[in-house]
Amino acid sequence: MAYDFDLYVIGAGSGGVRAARFAAGFGAKVGVAESRYLGGTCVNVGCVPKKLLVYGAHFAEDFEQASGFGWTLDEAQFDWSTLIANKDREINRLNGIYRNLLVNSGVTLHEGHAKIVDPHQIEVNGERFTAKNILIATGGWPQIPDIPGHEHAISSNQAFFLKELPQRVLVVGGGYIAVEFAGIFHGLGAQTTLLYRGELFLRGFDGSVRKHLQEELTKRGMDLQFNADIERIDKQADGSLKVTLKDGRQLEADCVFYATGRRPMLDNLGLENTAVKLDKKGFVEVDEQYQTSEPSILALGDVIGRVQLTPVALAEGMAVARRLFKPEQYRPVDYKMIPTAVFSLPNIGTVGLTEEEARDAGHDVVIYESRFRPMKLTLTECQERTLMKLVVDGKSDKVLGCHMVGPDAGEIVQGLAIALKAGATKRHFDETIGVHPTAAEEFVTMRTPVAG
Repeated sequence: MAYDFDLYVIGAGSGGVRAARFAAGFGAKVGVAESRYLGGTCVNVGCVPKKLLVYGAHFAEDFEQASGFGWTLDEAQFDWSTLIANKDREINRLNGIYRNLLVNSGVTLHEGHAKIVDPHQIEVNGERFTAKNILIATGGWPQIPDIPGHEHAISSNQAFFLKELPQRVLVVGGGYIAVEFAGIFHGLGAQTTLLYRGELFLRGFDGSVRKHLQEELTKRGMDLQFNADIERIDKQADGSLKVTLKDGRQLEADCVFYATGRRPMLDNLGLENTAVKLDKKGFVEVDEQYQTSEPSILALGDVIGRVQLTPVALAEGMAVARRLFKPEQYRPVDYKMIPTAVFSLPNIGTVGLTEEEARDAGHDVVIYESRFRPMKLTLTECQERTLMKLVVDGKSDKVLGCHMVGPDAGEIVQGLAIALKAGATKRHFDETIGVHPTAAEEFVTMRTPVAG
């Protein structure tokens, strides 16, 4: 049977665009449907605008520290609307780039909601198209618990478009999105409370990293409330919000921001017309080659719920395109040693195993750790400290994990990720000459284990 398309991609986010572009480059006839915004979550309501806001929030510290270097500044003033307008302009520019990338690759772009009619047929804007392969790359969507007054809360989607900076913000959640936005609001001058139902935020990260960040955020004056959860939210006559916690306490805020998880975006996708199965959490079930239980339908990215990071979706998109249309170049995605950063203030950078994971896996664990005040702060009153940590296997000398909390942690850990991927040992680190004076050189000068 002749199909309209060799591959039809539903969703023009990072993974979908990568798969579409490279499949077209390999000679396939490719169509893409996008109902919201080109570039997906990352470009529009995720990593890119969030990082721009983090940069904006960091200036407060820079101004404060400048006096130690001889600068006298008038009182700094911040305008939220300027930041948001400039952010919007940059996102619009990126949307245009994504459109050009697709169109210039020979991909047919349909801007509208795609629904799967059967395993080889899609309907978009009232038109039907056939495809040999259909790729679901619709991403995730933030979810707010269905508590009384939940309609008064916002998610990350709305946070990027607030008309003004709230004076009092209550951020709910313990993952990286909650921690990052708490840092943004706090840095931009809002009175910020981070509320989390667990013992300590960033579950799954190294214990030293979690505790160190808690200490640094507390030093900065952020209100951290753990073992706390919201019972209900009530809107007051003056527009403020009264938040009642499950322990009976009440808090007041101008904005309640929920970052308590994301669900796969499968609304009105037509999966009931196929044999595609979902897992217990509602994500699309796929095998190691991103094949669903319907042979002609594949899925990747946040919608499959594996590692929900933009570069991972890009790698998955490349793997799908190669396997289908350039099999001689195919290689599976390696999910080990994936580096990641949390753009909290201060930043976190991490790659490899945490100390806890290494012990659970039965390694003979040796820990190297350093905490120090960065050189930039020695002429200032700021008491922030940087944490660097190596998790090493005592028998093989292999570096299993690398963790950092401090300025530019993500930039530093990216390079170290290559070393860990290549199987670097602690001896390799020890024999590498440091770049002086930098914070990064501390990773190659740690000689004495702190724990075994």
